[in-house]
Amino acid sequence: MYICLCNGLTDRVVGQAVEGGAARPGEVYAACQCKAQCGSCVRLILGIIKDLASGQPAVQR
Repeated sequence: MYICLCNGLTDRVVGQAVEGGAARPGEVYAACQCKAQCGSCVRLILGIIKDLASGQPAVQR
């Protein structure tokens, strides 16, 4: 599922960035070699970070 339409980031790509050590949305963008555009995906990225940090699989929202 696409999380960020501006940058074409999917939930899998975001999850890989988080599993690779990204702990904040800015770090996810940096790991994906892009920058926030409109910012509407930040809440979803935060949710994925929270889910993966708690040991739960990232839930599609």
